[in-house]
Amino acid sequence: MAQPRDAIIEVRGLRTQFGSHVVHEGLDLDVYRGEVLGVVGGSGTGKSVLLRAIVGLVQPAAGHVSVFGTDMLRASEETRQKIEQRWGVMFQDGALFSSLTVRENVEVPMREQTDLAPATRRALAELKISMVGLPPIACDKYPSELSGGMRKRAGLARALALDPEIVFLDEPTAGLDPIGASAFDALIKKLQTTLGLTVFLVTHDLDTLHAICDRIAVLAEKRVFVTGTMTDMLQVDQPWVHEYFHGPRARASGIGTKG
Repeated sequence: MAQPRDAIIEVRGLRTQFGSHVVHEGLDLDVYRGEVLGVVGGSGTGKSVLLRAIVGLVQPAAGHVSVFGTDMLRASEETRQKIEQRWGVMFQDGALFSSLTVRENVEVPMREQTDLAPATRRALAELKISMVGLPPIACDKYPSELSGGMRKRAGLARALALDPEIVFLDEPTAGLDPIGASAFDALIKKLQTTLGLTVFLVTHDLDTLHAICDRIAVLAEKRVFVTGTMTDMLQVDQPWVHEYFHGPRARASGIGTKG
């Protein structure tokens, strides 16, 4: 008999809105420990808004968000801070501080949430930078001196600064050429396997979904319309889902040729 899966993120009845514009209504989602979940959807479906609602950067109008069994919308500030130390976030293009070097950027979460000595912070930051495949010379570079791919790797290093259990990635391969995107996908999968991470990944990249995602959650009609594997997605009879997974880009990737 199969063991029940451990949902370390549970979203129930989520409603998010900006003024009179409702983005999500009655949205439910589980994210299971150790999986790579890819979140996709058409423009305006609120993929990044969902990520931000889970990590507390957007205040939902209704619903519940539970992480590691803690109700994040009703937890005390102290409890929230302890939970937040257990995840890392990489925003689009890395979202690095332009006035800080790569090493200093990676040290920021350590400065904010730990009492580590400066030498220890420095050593740990250099370790994280190495883990994401950047050369030692990158440590003293500023974001403006890096390529787009290197900035994304630096952003990932910062997301890993506190040895998180969950990593949230917002369009990690956007803007990269196919070779760079494939290399970044391989890096995410390697780190996820090596470190035992749970990965919540917002993307529009079919190659990423195919290469590294265990499950896919499709946002449509203001909710999670369907979740499942790539094979499951090919069987869904909903206009946007069908076009996305069977359209020209899917066929070019060799994905939409099945089913």
